[in-house]
Amino acid sequence: MDTDLNQRYPPADRSEFCLYQQSLFHGHGRDRTPDIMLKESSYLPTMLGFVGFSNAVFKEVLCRDMEKSEISDGKSVDDVKVEEELQLVDGKVDWKGRKALKYKHGGMKASSLILVSMGFENLATFSLAVNSVPYFHGIMHYDLADAANMLTNYMGVSYILSILVALVADTWIGRFKSVLISGCFEFVGLALLAAQAHYPSLKPAACANPLGQCEKLKSGQEAFLFIGLYLLAFGSAGMKASLPSHGADQFDEADTKEARQMSTFFNTLLLAVCIGGAVSLTLVVYVQDNKGWDWGFGIGTIAVLLGIIIFAAGLPLYRIHVAQGTSALIEIIQVYVAAIRNRNLPLPEDVTELYEIEQAKESAVEIEFLPHRNIFRFLDKAAISNEQCEKPDAPNPWRLCRVTQVENAKIILSMIPVFCCTIIMTLCLAQLQTFSIQQGYTMDTRLTKHFHIPPASLPIIPITFLIIIVPIYDRIFVPVLRKITGIPTGVTHLQRIGVGLILSSISMAVAAVIEVKRKRVARENNMLDAKPIISPPLPISTFWLSFQYFIFGIADMFTYIGLLEFFYSEAPKGLKSTSTCFLWSSMALGYFLSTIVVKSVNCATKHYTKSRGWLAGNNINRNHLNLFYLFLSIVSLINFCIYLFVSKRYKYRRDTLQFQIPDGNSTVEDSNSKE
Repeated sequence: MDTDLNQRYPPADRSEFCLYQQSLFHGHGRDRTPDIMLKESSYLPTMLGFVGFSNAVFKEVLCRDMEKSEISDGKSVDDVKVEEELQLVDGKVDWKGRKALKYKHGGMKASSLILVSMGFENLATFSLAVNSVPYFHGIMHYDLADAANMLTNYMGVSYILSILVALVADTWIGRFKSVLISGCFEFVGLALLAAQAHYPSLKPAACANPLGQCEKLKSGQEAFLFIGLYLLAFGSAGMKASLPSHGADQFDEADTKEARQMSTFFNTLLLAVCIGGAVSLTLVVYVQDNKGWDWGFGIGTIAVLLGIIIFAAGLPLYRIHVAQGTSALIEIIQVYVAAIRNRNLPLPEDVTELYEIEQAKESAVEIEFLPHRNIFRFLDKAAISNEQCEKPDAPNPWRLCRVTQVENAKIILSMIPVFCCTIIMTLCLAQLQTFSIQQGYTMDTRLTKHFHIPPASLPIIPITFLIIIVPIYDRIFVPVLRKITGIPTGVTHLQRIGVGLILSSISMAVAAVIEVKRKRVARENNMLDAKPIISPPLPISTFWLSFQYFIFGIADMFTYIGLLEFFYSEAPKGLKSTSTCFLWSSMALGYFLSTIVVKSVNCATKHYTKSRGWLAGNNINRNHLNLFYLFLSIVSLINFCIYLFVSKRYKYRRDTLQFQIPDGNSTVEDSNSKE
């Protein structure tokens, strides 16, 4: 047969064909000989240029695979060795449903298309977060309070829906399809908003006197607005839920090189978001304010369409996550229910007595197995088998759970304190997006003699810092830290999050100092009662605010990207997309908490200030914003101390517990996972 093979096909590289014949054999029956499979395959002529096996080894692989399949439906030791030689990626497939190949699918080439798509998506939507209130108020004639509520409701729905979309992606449709479907919803939503902004019949007539009574939206026009807005919210939610996770799917955490590349991907993800946001805050905001909202929404529509096309073009390159078909979230809920129902059963001294399916029996199926850990032992009661009530072959999942299920429940429970400690940081971020913008309105916004920064574009300051900082961190600091610690990401996920939390406290302290300086300038120039925009600005540059933005920008880079990496790496396989939504949920809770804190502070200080509260009234020069910033700095410091306690007690998953040193000869254990 070697001679026959050489005559028909050059004795060149056939490693990829070996994989293809395995999929043919296992997928289409066992009555084929190696020669038959060669004839059926049109794949071999494309194999030139790949490094593969000699003819003898090639024949051995074909025949050995057929012989082993007659013995067992599962994988033998030889199967595993062959798969390792062929660089198969566990748990991922290509676009045709075959097992993904490490050297052909995924990696930085595939993830770069995802990063570009993320940049276009952020370009299309970021301006809405900072400039939509003028649209709702000035064009659609909502009251100012109602316009502000329209924005917060849109943002809140978008964050909340991301969790729902993530569950659907993890369980049924997969992340790739989720991104495509969500992108289409986003495209349609923006197109509807652009059409409404363009055609006079779809919006109220222009208001001659903005201070008087303006025509309100008709019911049909308002319905059109809400349909477009919330289609956009749904699409944006799906992108947030699935795009980062699909990007992370392109890397194998068990491979040291790819673990480094995954860290680079998450860092570059922030860079892509910032570049898209920078264009949105400058070009799109300028077009909206000067050329018309129809043009602004139109640019966003085109950007989303380009993002979808670029993302879809990478289909042959992607490692695609296979949807589980069952909800991992339901399995975790089952653990708690079973633990409560078995609360009176004693824990066995030998943990091997806890229920787990036999791994050899299920090895032909992609299924997760995790070792037992001695934490949250009360959940172990969910894995105690009561032989009088349970049939060993078909246990009730609401009364008896696998050890792996219990361990996944423990992982989620362990992550909750880390999640809670990051909410305070978003509380601080909310102040930079609100009160710091108000500070900017009172200050000199000139860049040159004839150019001013539009008020809605003030967030460009921290974004610009991030665009500069992220490449420096990824290309300079991470390699240096990697040599010191031996950890592919430079520092552990929890260490990275902690750096960001302490920097957020420092940022608020700096903001308090800058506010003291700004108020002193107002006092010295008798401008404490000057009205922003109407009155001349204070003789102090708005770039003084860049100090607090700069520090918080670094905190952003550490904490938020660290959180994405942490949640993705630690979460159960069936909850990867859902876990990344923990970040968006943390941010949503932080914004909600900001409203509560501001009202509570005003209520607590109304009897001690002339303005009836530190933050009460419309005159920021008479308020006590500096004291509020100082208060947030102290709260953030306390939060950081709590985080140190929480992170020290956190136990990493076993598969992320060990990080290989670059030379591959030894490993270093994460310091946060030690007993």
